[in-house]
Amino acid sequence: MAKHDVLCVGDAATDVFIRLSDAHIHTRQEGEDWWLDLPFGGKVPFDFALTVDAGGNAANAAVGLARLGVSSALVAHAGDDRIGGNMQAALEDEGVDTHLVRLDPGRPSNRNFVLWYGQDRTILVRHELYEYTWPELGPEEVPGWVYLSSVGSDAPEYYEELVSWLRSEPSVRLVFQPGTFQIALGVRTLAGVYRRTDLLVCNREEAVEIGGGDHARMDDLLECLHRLGPKTVVVTDGPAGASASDGSARYRLPAYPDPSPPKERTGAGDAFTSALLAGLVKGLPLPDALLWGPVNAMSVVRDVGSQTGLLTEPELLDHLGHAPAAYAVSVW
Repeated sequence: MAKHDVLCVGDAATDVFIRLSDAHIHTRQEGEDWWLDLPFGGKVPFDFALTVDAGGNAANAAVGLARLGVSSALVAHAGDDRIGGNMQAALEDEGVDTHLVRLDPGRPSNRNFVLWYGQDRTILVRHELYEYTWPELGPEEVPGWVYLSSVGSDAPEYYEELVSWLRSEPSVRLVFQPGTFQIALGVRTLAGVYRRTDLLVCNREEAVEIGGGDHARMDDLLECLHRLGPKTVVVTDGPAGASASDGSARYRLPAYPDPSPPKERTGAGDAFTSALLAGLVKGLPLPDALLWGPVNAMSVVRDVGSQTGLLTEPELLDHLGHAPAAYAVSVW
């Protein structure tokens, strides 16, 4: 089995996007929170539905890496059912190695339902409880990088197995993009993961929840995340761009300019992280690799779904070649 550049670790899911129409639906704001209101007990019209057979953070990252010319494999659990088979087939069509995807007999595969309204969405998520076990990897299967993201809520031993394996493979670098359940587990439960992390990526709100920093101070957010152990931390901030720190310097970059409004935002974070990681795998220094992230994220939100807009390397480089001078990394 050929060695891969990146093993992407996390649950895969079939994502069903449901485009809600305006009929009988409205949004309201309470404080800083927005709510999507649907009538209870009635029938709610929708415009159309779209299915992504193999979604989820890790699968999105694996596809994003493959399109950018980085060899990727997925380590995941799914059900031994038609949905699980479709997941594997869809990933293989994208050039992702699926031999480490385990299909658990008698368990259903994950399905998410994305209620898409306007430019944003609410995702109904369920992670099935699989018998998570870190695979036995031969010497030829040890990658240069491991990307870890969303796994089910009942998998603390799985993280211990992963950290133990990483201790035995000190040359492997770990990228951690925490998912909902991983953030909820807290930093004490995942202390070993955070300490072993080479690159941590999250958004501004997640940074507050993970590290407990001051939301208004990006420097404090970066510092609090560093204290958990990661060597490099990146905090994305939507239209405001992103900030990063490698422990010795801090960097800031804007969002990639796009005159058209976003169509649907699912997968933007995964697109950002996979492009950043692809740049690092290809040997780019951090400031240059950071520039790849917003370009891929911009392209994904132009389309429906988490993978349709993922760029190839020539497409991404073409966007960078036409970027305005203001699209640059600054040190602060």
